[in-house]
Amino acid sequence: MTPPLGAQHGALLLSCPDAPGIVHAVTGLLAEERCTIVQSAQFGSSTSGTFFMRVEFARIDGSPLDLDALGRRVGSLAERFDMTWQLADAARRQRVVIMVSRFAHCLNDLLFRNSIGELNLDVVAVVSNHPDLGRIADSFGVPFRHIPVTGETKAEAEAELVKLVRSEDVDLVVLARYMQILSDDLCTQLDGKAINIHHSMLPSFKGAKPYHQAHARGVKFIGATAHYVTADLDEGPIIEQELIRVDHSLSPDQLAARGREAESRALARAVRWHTENRIAVIGNRTVVFS
Repeated sequence: MTPPLGAQHGALLLSCPDAPGIVHAVTGLLAEERCTIVQSAQFGSSTSGTFFMRVEFARIDGSPLDLDALGRRVGSLAERFDMTWQLADAARRQRVVIMVSRFAHCLNDLLFRNSIGELNLDVVAVVSNHPDLGRIADSFGVPFRHIPVTGETKAEAEAELVKLVRSEDVDLVVLARYMQILSDDLCTQLDGKAINIHHSMLPSFKGAKPYHQAHARGVKFIGATAHYVTADLDEGPIIEQELIRVDHSLSPDQLAARGREAESRALARAVRWHTENRIAVIGNRTVVFS
């Protein structure tokens, strides 16, 4: 049964050891709460023996959801099946900090998509170790924070970022081509709530001008990888990857332009899926209900 237009939607994301009766128990609970399922997806991993499920639902009559009460019932179900779970209002705007350096493409893309409703973010600040991109933040009406970073001030800069994250109750930190390596301690504090983007040619072309290095080697594919941030540099659980075929006719600058397109698209999808509670992490892998 389709709920009335404009009804509040809830989203339940769960994972647990695979066992009979999980789907029946979840759908039965929702039916008892007079909810109808709007969208459902599930996956059973044969390699890990883990079951994953995402259900989006609404009250049959369109009345508001009592997510606190529903959460208590899901908690009881979780004990029965040893579940890890998240329950959220599907329409809630997650509070986000976007971190940048001097590359503008990912920042501009995220802010534009958000401005037209393609993303559902409350961007509380753009943070940068350089002042250059303040004008872009200003054009979208987003606060800009310049936090310089040097070898001597790195600890103080990270402490200032942590203070911002806590004071603004930030749900997600997006590294939109932020060209600083985060300390292990900061990675731990942001575990599961920070997403990074980089080109997908690692580990082949590290360091400066990776697209010029790729051009010199005559690569046929370039791409981008969006992943969760961990202390293992650029090795966190992968959320999304974008791939573009290229050929000999492209200059290094044209390769870089294609790379910027790939980075922007992959990052936007990763951010959207995370903020819509579509990603479950298992070890160093993700299950994405896109």
